Amino acid sequence: MKNRYPGLLPKAHLWTDLVLLNAAFLFAYSVRFGDLTDLFKNQYVNLLLVANLLWVFTIYVFKTYFFTRLSYNFNNQIVNLFKAALAHAAAIMAFLYLTKEGDAYSRQQVMMTYGSFLVLAFAVRAATVASLKLYRQAGYNYNRYAIVGKGELASLIRNFYNDKKDLGYRFCGSYEFGNETDELRNLESLMGDQKLDYVYCCLSDMTDEQVRGVIKLGERQKTQVRLVPDFRGFMTNMATIEYHDMYPIIQVNTKPFSSVNEQTLKRSFDLIFSSIVMILGAPVFIGVMLAVKITSPGPIFYRQKRCGQWGEMFEIYKFRSMCVNADQMGQHSTGATDKRITPIGRILRKSRLDELPQFFNVIKGDMSVVGPRPLYKYDVDMLMEAEPHDFQRLLTVKPGITSIGQINVGYADTVAKNVERLKYDLQYLKSYSVLDDINLIFKTMQVMVLGRGQ
Repeated sequence: MKNRYPGLLPKAHLWTDLVLLNAAFLFAYSVRFGDLTDLFKNQYVNLLLVANLLWVFTIYVFKTYFFTRLSYNFNNQIVNLFKAALAHAAAIMAFLYLTKEGDAYSRQQVMMTYGSFLVLAFAVRAATVASLKLYRQAGYNYNRYAIVGKGELASLIRNFYNDKKDLGYRFCGSYEFGNETDELRNLESLMGDQKLDYVYCCLSDMTDEQVRGVIKLGERQKTQVRLVPDFRGFMTNMATIEYHDMYPIIQVNTKPFSSVNEQTLKRSFDLIFSSIVMILGAPVFIGVMLAVKITSPGPIFYRQKRCGQWGEMFEIYKFRSMCVNADQMGQHSTGATDKRITPIGRILRKSRLDELPQFFNVIKGDMSVVGPRPLYKYDVDMLMEAEPHDFQRLLTVKPGITSIGQINVGYADTVAKNVERLKYDLQYLKSYSVLDDINLIFKTMQVMVLGRGQ
């Protein structure tokens, strides 16, 4: 028997949240004013009505209950609920401040309403997700599916659902088109006998005519047809699908942070974080500047040409940690024993404080807070010869003050170390997240505190 309750879970969550919102409101009112006897005799009944109407509008705008089996998990549910609740709270506060009777409402009661609602809604979601997972693992509430095609792509689909039992998908067989004249009829028999909910069509194993035939069968048998193109080989480039009218267009992102949202988010984070560091860290900046100036002759800042995004050269800023004209004595530092390093320079390098002026580079737009380290021209030529494809991919993003490679490998003065650091930095390009950037910043701070810099 096919799943008889499609779409039941979103509706259940919608009505449950509406009930919980009203229950939280009544609970907060009773706690604030002692009982509910006067609720329907004063202006609070109007606030309750407005809260219900605004909640319906908010969940419609934010699509709070638009989810599938695949996207239904605790984290997504919490994020969606929190966004809707935050927007709803903002709308209610605006209502209170804009109406003449706004001052008559208790802010304490309003805040208590949202606190109670979120606690109750979070608890309901945690219990629902856990119960549904156990229920499906026990063999209930499942969808039946079959696969048309028997190649590697078909195996990937089946293995995916085998590994995720909690999604509730049960495999009911596979079918492969051959040379028989009644092959569509045989497939229709499979659909009818097994009462399939879904048929997955591996497009690499089928012709256009066969696909159209399966879609017609699905319409007759009320079975959903899912078309599976073979994206293997370039999905690692984070391909996305756009619709140009009715035509789906697959965009393969040939450079990281291709979307406007990612670019805006990363640049905003860079500017905000760099501004905070430079404002709050002003005493540290001034202290280091004085220390460099007093302990060794020469300029406070050191400027050098480095390779940036798309291979364009830019001038990087650092606190000077070597003697003047150190570049004439060699390209790379030889580490802690390098005689060119000044006494204060050793402390700055160990603590990574010598790199603080690079936040100026971030604000200028030459660098990012997190990204692959900017390299000398010498290192660029070396990596272009050793790993041309991978290194060209690194050049598609802005270099950073810190990176995965810098944390795990540190200073690289050989081809092997540069390649090793390159492999680490490539991991960063696979996906972008502000949380990942913050995590790398915390790890960098550990390096600074423990004095493990070079």
